[in-house]
Amino acid sequence: MKTYQHTQPARAILIGLVSTGLLFAAMSLYFVPFIVGTIVEFVVAFLFRSMTIEISDAELKWYFGSGFPLKRVPIGEVASAEAVRTSFWNGWGVHYTPRGWLYNVSGFGAVCVTLRNGKRFCLGSDEPEALVRELAKTT
Repeated sequence: MKTYQHTQPARAILIGLVSTGLLFAAMSLYFVPFIVGTIVEFVVAFLFRSMTIEISDAELKWYFGSGFPLKRVPIGEVASAEAVRTSFWNGWGVHYTPRGWLYNVSGFGAVCVTLRNGKRFCLGSDEPEALVRELAKTT
């Protein structure tokens, strides 16, 4: 049974990607290879249009708007969670940071999750305190 579900839209990413995609589309009228850039921009915008985090009795699960990549962790493996702030330099998307992997689509709020084996990762959220409260109920 789901105890928490929240989807955060990726407004800034969408604005940037769609704007660039439209620019590439206009440029492709004069230089055909720009059509590849247009396609890439719109595909990436579709894939990363939002991020959803779900908590159930069995697992912590997160995925982007398209459902890819889908990541899951057994809820019993979560040792702790704390609200953190990412920086401009951490950016958005999926990449490695000093706190472990970061999955983020917008803003600078995040939750750093530490697993029982010591591994850490961060989930971007526009409601990090609510996510920490829900995870605290399971640990």
